[in-house]
Amino acid sequence: MHNSFYKSVFIITLFLAACSSKKTEETKVVAQTTEAHDPEVVEFTQTQYNSVGVQLGSVTNKNLTSYIKASGTIEVPPQQTISITSPYGGNIKTMNVIEGKFIGKGQVVASIENPEFVQIQQDYMESSSQLSFLKQDLIRQEELVKENIAARKSLQRAQSEYNTMAARVEGLKAKLRMININADRVRHGNFTPRANIYSPQGGYVTKVYANIGKFVSANEAVADLANTSNMLVRVRVFEKDIPHVSLGQAIRFRATGDSTERLATVFLIGKDIHEDRTVDVQARITTPSPKLLPGMFVNAIVELGASATPALPQEAVVQSGGKNYIFILEKDKKPSTDTTNAKEGTEDQTISFRRIEVSVGVTENGFTAVTVPEGFNMQSKIVIKGAYDLLSKMKNSEEEE
Repeated sequence: MHNSFYKSVFIITLFLAACSSKKTEETKVVAQTTEAHDPEVVEFTQTQYNSVGVQLGSVTNKNLTSYIKASGTIEVPPQQTISITSPYGGNIKTMNVIEGKFIGKGQVVASIENPEFVQIQQDYMESSSQLSFLKQDLIRQEELVKENIAARKSLQRAQSEYNTMAARVEGLKAKLRMININADRVRHGNFTPRANIYSPQGGYVTKVYANIGKFVSANEAVADLANTSNMLVRVRVFEKDIPHVSLGQAIRFRATGDSTERLATVFLIGKDIHEDRTVDVQARITTPSPKLLPGMFVNAIVELGASATPALPQEAVVQSGGKNYIFILEKDKKPSTDTTNAKEGTEDQTISFRRIEVSVGVTENGFTAVTVPEGFNMQSKIVIKGAYDLLSKMKNSEEEE
């Protein structure tokens, strides 16, 4: 009985040990499988490889236009931006503009009313009348002096009085011109308490400061005007890149909300470095558009000229998660180009491609400038056609897992 009992215990122990060993081996297999999986590698069978039409190539040097990325705003030159004012204060009686409206040169912007205007007109009319009288007296004194009837001193006094009054009349006439009141109408007795404010140039109204009934002081702005036909782009370039920027270089930019890329030419490079270590670069817009408005934010690139740059066909670079990648053929795993053998039983053969993150530059003539990681083998075979198919397969595999 004891022998039978020990025999049963021995058998159970062997069974448990076998199960434990099997489980350990299975765990090792799973662990090895997990360790062997590389999320940056995608595999194709020979048949899949042939059906996709993958083509391989390598990094080559291409003459591409290098550039500097920058950002900035649309601006109007100071000489093209004006504040419309009146030299005299008064109450606004009419306001003929609104923000965003285009007005031509000489158009009435507003009218103001001030009793002082009437006084200026009255003084001008009275002084003009006195000037006429003094002129006649001067002529009479000249005739009397010629006939030796009056002393030369009387002529000199008449000349002085006439000159003084003439100066006063010209001064009052200048005041009338400043408030845009016609002096000829005043001489005919047409007085007005109002004065118009005219636009000195054409442009778009960017700001209105006054409204009907408001009192504005002398030289207080009633509106701002900008001539948008000569707008410029002001971008900030990092100081390390400034040595590469020169006058006459082209800037390609795109304003916020504008799908069209536009051009500008550098005409001024700032001499002051901002706190963020950038320098202002200004460029004249060579392709103006009504869509461009002062203050718009722009993304721009400053073209530095063509140079030999490592590049790949544009189709070889794919994007995923905001990053740029290329695919390279894994070492010692060369795909067969023999489609006959592929059909005869090589479907089990796998071809591996590794995904490599790269930085990209300018894209031109179908090629994209790339910066590969340090230590990258420039002789690597790179997928130049079919990269998007590899990326799709990689994403599908990740979703299945």
